[in-house]
Amino acid sequence: MNDFTGMEELLHDFLSEASEMLSDVDGKLIDLEKFPDDRKLLNDIFRGFHTIKGGAGFLNANELVTLCHLTENLFDKLRTGEMKLNAEIMDVIFAATGEVSKMFGDLSSSRQPSAAPAAILDALKATLAGEKIAAKVPHHATSAVVAIPAEPTTSTEPADQVDWDALYTALTGTDIVEKAGVTRDPEQIAAAVAEEESTTKVFGRRAEDKPGDTVGRRPGDVPAKDAKETTIRVDTVRLDQVLNLSGEIGLTKNRLTHLRADILQGRTDADTLRELDQSVSQLDMLVVNLQNAVMKTRMQPIGRLFNKYPRLARDLARSLGKDVELVLSGEETEMDKTMIEDLNDPLVHLVRNAVDHGVETIEARIAAGKPEKSLVELSARQEGDHILITIADDGRGMRPEVIRSKALEKGIITTEVANTLDEHQCLELIFLPGFSTKDEISSVSGRGVGMDVVKTNIQKLNGTISIHSEPGKGSVFTISLPLTLAILPVLILRLGEQSFAVPLSMVREILSVSPGQLQQVSGRATMVVRGEVLPVLPLARLIGWEQGVEPEVGVLMQVGNNSFILSADGFAGHDDVVIKSLETFRPKGVAGVTMSSEGEIVLILDIKELLSDVRGN
Repeated sequence: MNDFTGMEELLHDFLSEASEMLSDVDGKLIDLEKFPDDRKLLNDIFRGFHTIKGGAGFLNANELVTLCHLTENLFDKLRTGEMKLNAEIMDVIFAATGEVSKMFGDLSSSRQPSAAPAAILDALKATLAGEKIAAKVPHHATSAVVAIPAEPTTSTEPADQVDWDALYTALTGTDIVEKAGVTRDPEQIAAAVAEEESTTKVFGRRAEDKPGDTVGRRPGDVPAKDAKETTIRVDTVRLDQVLNLSGEIGLTKNRLTHLRADILQGRTDADTLRELDQSVSQLDMLVVNLQNAVMKTRMQPIGRLFNKYPRLARDLARSLGKDVELVLSGEETEMDKTMIEDLNDPLVHLVRNAVDHGVETIEARIAAGKPEKSLVELSARQEGDHILITIADDGRGMRPEVIRSKALEKGIITTEVANTLDEHQCLELIFLPGFSTKDEISSVSGRGVGMDVVKTNIQKLNGTISIHSEPGKGSVFTISLPLTLAILPVLILRLGEQSFAVPLSMVREILSVSPGQLQQVSGRATMVVRGEVLPVLPLARLIGWEQGVEPEVGVLMQVGNNSFILSADGFAGHDDVVIKSLETFRPKGVAGVTMSSEGEIVLILDIKELLSDVRGN
């Protein structure tokens, strides 16, 4: 039964912070397997369960409270030395945290969690009593990822044609806890103080703010919230920087207002014009600095995402009978929070594939003269205005000829195409829909889905993914992503009186196009550039306009492994633009809009979507 009337905001806060806390606990549990006597880890995990239990109590989630209470008691005995950690106890703990994650899922759907499986509760109670665990507990090979309650979103399915009046209207809004036992241990005293504080203020709310009784709740009454997390933690130093810059911009605006009044009164002497020029330059610098400062408030360490995967790799490896350690590096690397959220699914696929496909079984590694433990490394680093994320394993590697044969066998490519592929292109075949090297379908892989989704999702983030593999030594997947999606470097093209923008990352060079340079091949226009025959696609044709004059400018574009020339009437330079998304109205092939310095609306094209129609024809 739902019973969260009046508690929606508290529920949302709990899920947001508790899921992050459970993810942190999962990461510490992986470390605890390596260092079972680490008192700090034991205390940190104990406090995590204690705090989650306190928040669950405020939500009347009694079954979650019961599970956390038993797990908390187990860690209390471990941290005081009353019990010794072993593999069996770790299995019980991991099963309990998996069940906590499932209960979070119930709460995110505004349902009170049902009781944990009896096998888990019995195993916890038997462990606390010092008894031998009678049966294997259920195992959850999932990371603690929680969906926050969502509100319905308006459909943004692309229309077939651009309705310019509707587009203008859409853009402008106008027509046309329990106390710790007595102890003298300094670490436990500190822990007890922290626990007392956590019960005084639960997830940013005081106990007296808790709403009253909420029985009689009907399904669907909870107002839904955005599917993605809508809040962000920002360092106060960064907010102070934004505030200071805002103040300086205000002072510069006042100076410009004064100069404007002087000029309107006829003061156009050299000193006045020089002061105007200096003030405009000062304003320009301050706006750029403010823009950068605001963008930094959206930046979050990628470690918040990475920390979910060691548990995922550990559970999957155990289910496959492998010994795998996931090593993280570069967790402090920052990138746009929205991109971090959208990276989760691709990285889950890549980590699972590294454990399932990449690394060998223990027996196979011993036979190959390798250590029993396999290493998978997940790392991030910033290079210029891009973030590079790599997933590397020391497993069996990939053989290009085997991949090519599998693609042929499954009918994904033809013999003619197969004969033209080099080794790198053979490796790229794994990103094609329906490709799999597994002959048997399992719960983990073999259905031929996953890697094509990985590439598609990364391309949606204006990123790329590449592969390097060496048979017998392992594989490396490298993802390159822009620092942020909010600001996009673009090349601005002209078609008639309308401006269009294409991502600068896709542009290789700008060419002049004349009818004499074009050649017809199979009924399509082509152009030879340094010995390479490239198709010429008029922008007017892509967006469904009638071609007026002959295009004079060609832009050599690179989309994935494909190159072509996009022809237009002209171009108006390049710029870094702030993208405005079209929430309720999105014409086909339009990724968003921006405003030019002249106040003109510029459409940002979704080149991949436009090209999909060309391929379909």
